[in-house]
Amino acid sequence: MKVDYKQALLDADAKGYAIPAFNCSDCWEMQAVAEAAAEKRAVVYLATNMRVAQSVGLDYLYAMAEVARQKSGGHVILHLDHSNSVDLCKAAVDSGYQSVMIDASMCSLEENIRQTREVVEYAHRHGAIVEAEIGRILGRGVEGTYEGDDYLVRPADAVALAESTGVDSLAVGIGTAHGFYKSKPHIDLERLRQVNRLVSIPLVLHGGTGVPFEVIKECIKEGMAKVNVGTQLHATYIKDLKTRIDAASTNISDLMEPVKAAIKPVVAQWIEVCRAANRY
Repeated sequence: MKVDYKQALLDADAKGYAIPAFNCSDCWEMQAVAEAAAEKRAVVYLATNMRVAQSVGLDYLYAMAEVARQKSGGHVILHLDHSNSVDLCKAAVDSGYQSVMIDASMCSLEENIRQTREVVEYAHRHGAIVEAEIGRILGRGVEGTYEGDDYLVRPADAVALAESTGVDSLAVGIGTAHGFYKSKPHIDLERLRQVNRLVSIPLVLHGGTGVPFEVIKECIKEGMAKVNVGTQLHATYIKDLKTRIDAASTNISDLMEPVKAAIKPVVAQWIEVCRAANRY
């Protein structure tokens, strides 16, 4: 089965579930995600952020993801996450990525619209879909700095970005953060409701790790059709690897097969939380 990338998001949006997006750094994480998706009969995103894309290489990542797609029965969508470079987005599309995110949320609204429109026009000509961001995601990343509550999405800005660009999905700042939360996250559900009433395209939640599952489910109910998870996977990976590395043989697979096995239940749990199982 080959996924219709845009239709998958629209289906999630219409039916009240979310497609989970898992940030991956290597073939082991990709395999864990793809295998769990196949077992759960769920469509998922294999997401690679800018740092991974630049260090591993877009062509390598595409090749690994394509094998994962084939072995999973087509249940994965390869996605470039949080790129603040128009050129990198275009290069990812050229390399075969099915989805890219242009994150110009640190720019003025006008510049955000300009960059997003440029990526959308290029990606759509090549059959790829595009995610943009309005408002900002707290924590580490490329989003810049904040004063007061200016990281929160302004509903009117979300409307302007969506309507001016033809973008396929929109990440909105409602209080979530990248990395582990240092205190209880404060998620502005009312602001999400306002945006969802005004914007017709699917919305995206970034910074899923550490948000209580009941809040994740409420966010999905209020319009989030894609939920991003990265830190929890990476932390599981590193924690499991640390327990084995000192006693390891020289065979790397002796280390990594158990790591992959440790990641899969995390992926499966998020698929269930997002109500994404048994959708295909």
